[in-house]
Formats: sequence, structure tokens, C-alpha cells
Amino acid sequence: MTAPAVAVNREPSLARDLIALTKPRIISLLLLTTLAPMLVAGTPSWATIFWTGVGGYLMAGGANAVNMYLDQDIDTVMARTKLRPIPSGRMTARAVLAFGIAIATAATWLLGHYVNVLTSALALSGFYFYVFVYTRWLKRTTPQNIVLGGAAGAFPPLVGWAAVTGRVDLASLYLFLIVFYWTPPHFWALALLKQRDYGKAGVPMAPNIWGERETIDQMLWYTVLLIALSVLPVTFGVFGAFYLASALILGGILLRGVWRIRVLDARSESWIPVAWKVYKYSLLYLALLFVAMAIDRHV
Repeated sequence: MTAPAVAVNREPSLARDLIALTKPRIISLLLLTTLAPMLVAGTPSWATIFWTGVGGYLMAGGANAVNMYLDQDIDTVMARTKLRPIPSGRMTARAVLAFGIAIATAATWLLGHYVNVLTSALALSGFYFYVFVYTRWLKRTTPQNIVLGGAAGAFPPLVGWAAVTGRVDLASLYLFLIVFYWTPPHFWALALLKQRDYGKAGVPMAPNIWGERETIDQMLWYTVLLIALSVLPVTFGVFGAFYLASALILGGILLRGVWRIRVLDARSESWIPVAWKVYKYSLLYLALLFVAMAIDRHV
């Protein structure tokens, strides 16, 4: 006879809240899309990898914290965000803002001092784009917020490339564009599932403005463009056969998932379980695609 499972409730703590402000799960993917381009660009030292990773985490974490400060009003009314430190009352808005600015400032210095100035400038540009262009402007004004604002999440490949080479060239811009075109189908899958939340908060996400059918169609077209773009570097000799096969297989799975949503919607059947799978797989897709890049160049 087995003992009954006992639920363990973790008491809130300042340390946990500070970590939560940085959104570590999201940053883990950003760091992967930073590290893989470093391995594609060359053979970086362990010190370069370490300081780029630390600086990248702090910069992205700072941006996420400032984002929570700016979005505190809508976080209060959305079910998936109302337990964050500010709306729950565990931290003051000023403390969150100060924390975000402090770690972003530290990241700027660390990257500039231990890596190079270009890397620091690119990371800081990503911070400003996410905070001011996406969060402060696009997010609440247009259903194209994710499309245009997706550039913020596409800076990590440029940061990683510049950390090794000291420059931004055509190959790194392809990696930037891959993340840029990946963002709409990835995030719109979540927006379809959370459209009521966004509607209550007054955020003009695509499903709330265009409708579900148009959003799904846009997801499909962006996925097709993403797959085409992901294999384009092969034609320029940046990657080889292993990456090509990986990109086609991974992209094919993603396209199949988005297509299933489209078919189920046309039949007036529930596409919610499939949309959840597409959202989760899209995270795995990007991670595995960038891993394939590094493997292709070094194995």
C-alpha cells in the first residue's frame, strides 16, 4: 500500500519573485538561440560563452521585469498573469522597475567589458525594442504587434554572432529572420487559446481583431515562409545536408500541426487541443532547429 501524495506549497519569497520577474523559462530559449549561433560562427572560448550567457540572461531578464512594470494594469485582469509579483501585491511596481533597470545596466557593462562593445550594443537594442517598441507601443495599438514586435526576440542570434566575430553579417541576419518569422505562428497559437483574456485586457491580439479564421490563415502562411527561409542559408553554403534534413523535417511537423488547425476550423470542429500542441511544439521546433545548426557546423 503506497502512501498518499502530499502536496507541497511553496511559500512566496523575494528570491523566487525576483527570479520569476526574469521569466527563466522564456530566457532559456533565448539563450539557446544565442549560444547556437556562437558555435556556428566559430569556436568561442569558455569565457566568451559564459559572459555572453550571463549578460544575455540579465539583459533579457531586465526587459521582462520592465515589461511587467509597464503591463501591471493588464496583468491584473488576465488569468495567466494575475499571480505575478506586482498584481498579487508581493512586490511594488517601483521595486520591479528598479530591479529590471539594474540588471539590464549590469548586463550592458558585463557584455561591453568581457565580450565586446557591439555585443553589448545589440543586446541593449533588443532591450529597448522589447520595452518601448513592443510593450509600450505596438502591443496595445495594433494586431500586428507580434509580427513587428517579434524583432525583439530575434536579437539573440545577432548577439551571439557578434560575440564571436565582432560583426553582424549576412549569415547572422538569416538567423535573425528565422526567429522573426517563427514568432507569429508560435504566439498566435497561444493568442487563439487566450483570446478571452486578451479581450478583457483590451489588448488587440489578432484573433480578437481579425477573427480566428484569418489568424489561422496567417499562421499557415507565416509557417510556409518560415520553412522556406530556414532552408535558404543552405543555398549560400552556411549549412549542409544535416541541417537541411533537420529543417525540412522539423518544419514539416510544424506545418502539419498548423494545417490541422485550419482543417478543423473549416469543419467547425474543436481545434483547441491541436493549438496547444502546436504552441508547445513550436518551442521545441526552434530549439531543435538551432541545435541542428550547431551540430551541422561542428560534427
